[in-house]
Amino acid sequence: MKQTFGILVVNRPTVLNHIAGLISRRGYNIVSIAAGASEDPRLTRITLVFDCEEESVSQIRKQLNKLVDTVNIADLTQTEAIERELALIKVKAEAHNRSALVDIANIFKAKIVSASKTSMVLETSGTPDRIDALIVLMEEHGILEITRTGLIAMAREEALAGA
Repeated sequence: MKQTFGILVVNRPTVLNHIAGLISRRGYNIVSIAAGASEDPRLTRITLVFDCEEESVSQIRKQLNKLVDTVNIADLTQTEAIERELALIKVKAEAHNRSALVDIANIFKAKIVSASKTSMVLETSGTPDRIDALIVLMEEHGILEITRTGLIAMAREEALAGA
């Protein structure tokens, strides 16, 4: 089952490596990991999505808490969280399908950030399901390349402390 943790850590080299190592050493797959600046420049906020059995979640949380640089962990899996992802999608764009691609981009509120005679690059953000839906429609036109940031998430409520 996919689990989503919001982890606040001290902004130091190797912290991300320690977290990834802890998850992978236990044989769990990291589905997505995104790290970036937080409201405090000394801290980094990490959104970690990984597959594991529900029985193992509390053990993983305890082990992540033991890491010296961990400040706070929020289990966002069962909370009402805001989840977003960014994607760039390069698709074949020729004269015969260009207007259809523009129409699809408009429906999904995607931006066309680059265009040439043979391709177009779309930028979109939203829930992973929304991005997946856009990708399915773009597959008909020939996807050349996709890059995704990975999920970022934030709890809607103040229920993070001790979650």
